[in-house]
Amino acid sequence: MEHATPPAAAAGGITATVDLSPAATDLGGAHLLPCGIRQNGGAPVSDYFKPRSTGVEVEGVRVEEAFFRGRKLQGATLALPDGYRGYVLEKKSRGKDAQNSEGEVSNFVSRAEFQNITYWNHDTTPSAEDSLPRCFHWLTVANAMHKPVTAEELANMSAMQNQDS
Repeated sequence: MEHATPPAAAAGGITATVDLSPAATDLGGAHLLPCGIRQNGGAPVSDYFKPRSTGVEVEGVRVEEAFFRGRKLQGATLALPDGYRGYVLEKKSRGKDAQNSEGEVSNFVSRAEFQNITYWNHDTTPSAEDSLPRCFHWLTVANAMHKPVTAEELANMSAMQNQDS
């Protein structure tokens, strides 16, 4: 089981665990819609939501089109960067934890995973400047900032700190 603990947990806030071990359904792709849907349960989505290619490409992004409740949506499909997977999580709350009586403990279980995501805009054509494609650039920055540290680098840092003391 992989655990994720937000920074707030250190201050007695919320603690969360994420269990990615159950065999998850491979969705292939997921959709990010510009709306909230207050529905918990099954729905015949594929009967009504039918995305299609428009044949248009803007700034290297292939534009798709769909309609949701009579509103036209324009979207683009992005592959998740190498080494990353997307998960659909289900929240299972245990309530108060004996070890952390000040905050709530939330448990999440993986129900499905995906390799690409289609994001949809209401009134604008998708572009490389949209927030979702731009956030993927931060993954490259994070990878560069968190590269593994070798034993030699640790020894050099320790030697440098001893010299400064």
